[in-house]
Amino acid sequence: MAKSKKQKETELMTESKKSIGFLQIVLAWIIIPLMFTAAVVLIIAKVADVNVFDQAKEWTSKVPFLEKKAPDEKVEGDLILEERVISLQAEIQEKEAQLFELQDELTQVKDSNEALEIEKEKLNEEIEKLKLAQSESKRDFKEIVTTYEQMSPKSSAPVITKMGDAEAVQILSSLKPATLAAILEKMSPEQAAKYTSMLTK
Repeated sequence: MAKSKKQKETELMTESKKSIGFLQIVLAWIIIPLMFTAAVVLIIAKVADVNVFDQAKEWTSKVPFLEKKAPDEKVEGDLILEERVISLQAEIQEKEAQLFELQDELTQVKDSNEALEIEKEKLNEEIEKLKLAQSESKRDFKEIVTTYEQMSPKSSAPVITKMGDAEAVQILSSLKPATLAAILEKMSPEQAAKYTSMLTK
């Protein structure tokens, strides 16, 4: 048993020496020369004023499967879409401004129409008042004419001559021909001629 333990220990030591020996060989023949070569290349690049890291990025970007797009780099289609979105947003803002202008104009037109409606109502009220006054005036005038027709010509002639010419002619022109003739007979010849002349105009 003791021998087998010693044998095992010896075998383990031998194997570990072999693995250490393999690592030493890899380190001595591959890694150290590579590191030395890289150091020499870096020194030469520094002397030649070449940025090795930028060159490495450039070379790796040319390799198809290593190529990466920068996050801010846009595809041409994306740029076209973005420009279209911007132009549409500008168009929307322009249309909104036009809409606000039209709404303002519409409000002004509505206000103007309301003012015109109020003015129209006022004018209609005035027309109704004037029609009423006119009808009352016609009724009053007819009553006056009827009164003069019922008066004796001797009494009505002096009253008419004291009136203004316009009122006198208006009353005389509304009288019946027989009543008019009787009143003109009771006036002086000058006054009768004056009123006859005015009635013929």
